[in-house]
Amino acid sequence: MKKYFIITTIFTVLMNSACQNDFLDREPLDATTSDVFFETPGQMRAYLNTFYNRKNFPKYANHGSDFNSDNEVAGTPDIRLQGTRVVSTTGTIGFGDVRRINFFFDNYRRVEANHELEEYQQYLGEAYFFRGLIYFNLMQSYGDIQIITKELNTDSPELYNPRDPRNKVADFIIQQLDSAAIYLTADKTSGAGRINRWMALLIQSRVALYEGSWEKYHDGTPFGVDDADPDKYFTKAAEAAEELIDGGVYSIYSTGNPGSDYKDLFSLLDYSTNSEVMFWQNFDQSVTQGDGDFTNDRFFRMKTPTNKTITKQLADTYLCTDGRPISGNTLFGGYNTLASEAENRDPRFYQTIATPDQVWQILPDGDIEYWSDAYNKLNSTADYNAPGGYIIQKGYNPNTTYHVQQYEESPGLIYRYAEALLNFAEARAELGTLSQADIDKSIKLLRDRVGMPNLVLSDIATDPNWDFPDLPPVINEIRRERRVELAAEGFRWDDIARWAAADELIVGTRPKGFKASQIAENPFPVDENGFLDPFRNAIPEGYGFKLDRDYLNSIPESEITLNDNLTQNPGW
Repeated sequence: MKKYFIITTIFTVLMNSACQNDFLDREPLDATTSDVFFETPGQMRAYLNTFYNRKNFPKYANHGSDFNSDNEVAGTPDIRLQGTRVVSTTGTIGFGDVRRINFFFDNYRRVEANHELEEYQQYLGEAYFFRGLIYFNLMQSYGDIQIITKELNTDSPELYNPRDPRNKVADFIIQQLDSAAIYLTADKTSGAGRINRWMALLIQSRVALYEGSWEKYHDGTPFGVDDADPDKYFTKAAEAAEELIDGGVYSIYSTGNPGSDYKDLFSLLDYSTNSEVMFWQNFDQSVTQGDGDFTNDRFFRMKTPTNKTITKQLADTYLCTDGRPISGNTLFGGYNTLASEAENRDPRFYQTIATPDQVWQILPDGDIEYWSDAYNKLNSTADYNAPGGYIIQKGYNPNTTYHVQQYEESPGLIYRYAEALLNFAEARAELGTLSQADIDKSIKLLRDRVGMPNLVLSDIATDPNWDFPDLPPVINEIRRERRVELAAEGFRWDDIARWAAADELIVGTRPKGFKASQIAENPFPVDENGFLDPFRNAIPEGYGFKLDRDYLNSIPESEITLNDNLTQNPGW
């Protein structure tokens, strides 16, 4: 356990300002002493800048971010889904960030002597936000985790504490975010600078929904929680999301073009005035070029599939334009071609999955190439390998002027308002209190953007292919909406984990792709119905995810050796 805290803190200031540079010139960066820091609000700000990093704010990733789930398929099976991970023998849980944020709380109060609260309350709010976010990441990875609220030394007795139960950790995280919301600015800001109270509410709704779902659906399993109270967390999730919604600061981005607005949202170059994007990363290569943490080339990478594709499982999720599922629907055009499959579908289908008739590249001379040209090249080279066939275009900008290897200025989309609407609807549905009015202020807004019919609670069409046939229809449809709206944004595994849904969605399954007959070259296996089956040889029995183990990571054996009070996670 001592290893968690025996570290040297190295500061990397991510935002440039004259006052920060003056501050950094004062003392060496390999020291963290209370005699150096936190005499002014500017010093608090400079310290907190080190938490604005990709670890805490992973940007919208190249080719999507759902390759650890059933939404996307890469060149090799994910090891968690495959069930082939082994216990970590060395390493740490990652308490370095806990130590660093606790250092802030142990030392910031000296600022009070010469400054009014309003001068530094933003930074105090940020510190609470980051402590909550750090602990949420730890809880998602390990479940039970020690709650440490002060900087510890190598001989501190707290180093040998047992882990605190996950519901106690969840309560701690929610409390931190409550405090963050009190102190953080309520201004919308440009979204590329500092966090605000609305982001604290968004993450609070995310945390509470996660824990409520975990306690409800893991009940009676090795991951169950003593004294579980899922409704407490669902209530908090709904309240936090509704406060954000009713604040009226954000709204769904729409120009009135349902055929492209959803796709365009993810390929914009600037979100500073965007109504939906709450937080994003601006890549200004005149400032960041040469800094490895800012290497960026999303548009460049997404020009070709490079072994990264959408699964048939996700493609089948999209409703037809009448708001009904594809099963038995006369509007569904069938699987023979991608064009027919996209016909009469929720427009988010072809705004997420590239279809042959859409623009692939706008070349510097103004010439235009279409995705049909890319599909004709599938599997001809490594860059065009496509195990699922369906090429991802969500997050891609076809204008090659903006495609730059390594030093691209494509922005990173981090938080968006749509998640709050989905969190609100799901929490209310789990509580059993979801009304049509609730749908109209949440799901309807997402469907309006793409011209889809509203979800009407009294007229939910039965789908024989629902993922969760034992759950109420409204839960299935809310989960469908979440999957479609947030596809390729990195939410899917967390949803599978909190719903304890690997038995329905992962175990014994393999990712499938589109009809293999559509492409001239195909190095991948094909199933008995003609669909791409890329992992048939690698995992002939399907994914071997271990239901009694793989929902959480293992605690490194070296840490258990150092602290006799630490216990291993189930199944490891």
